Amino acid sequence: MSNTPMAASPLTRAVLEIDEYVSGLGWDQPARLFALVDTARLRAEQPSLANRLGPGDEQATSALTPIEQDAIPTGKPLDEFLGTIAWPDSVAGCALTVERLMLPPSAEAQVPQELDEAALAAWVAKHPERQEVRMTVAVLRDGARDSALRLRAKDSPTEVLTGSTLVPGLAEALTATFEA
Repeated sequence: MSNTPMAASPLTRAVLEIDEYVSGLGWDQPARLFALVDTARLRAEQPSLANRLGPGDEQATSALTPIEQDAIPTGKPLDEFLGTIAWPDSVAGCALTVERLMLPPSAEAQVPQELDEAALAAWVAKHPERQEVRMTVAVLRDGARDSALRLRAKDSPTEVLTGSTLVPGLAEALTATFEA
């Protein structure tokens, strides 16, 4: 968590830690899913992992530890895959990183209305104002959420935008994975 602000909430720190990890893997990565577990609980239940989690100071005892899950199937739409997830009680939250093409708000008026999803994706991919973005979205069981956005054109830890309302649709889809 070298670039993670210490004053940030545990959820924000987890989002930025995941963003930093995935950033180190480079661009053009598949979507990645993470379980978020309470670090203090993890230390108590898995003492053999304690030395890998770092010092057990106050910061670490209120922290969330991201645990990367198995690869997301590539042949299934992401929303359908998320609908199949059920988390055990030991998981406090989850996070997802995904890369997408986005357009600035100024380009919304140019979007043709009659396009299906595949045609719209192709149209966006050819648009001169498109931006490649990596989104890291995390939610907790209690409804808390946070996100990090990193543009490929400004690929720097100091250029990562964070906020709880940046990717509301994806946050809602992740929250649904905790509903019984």
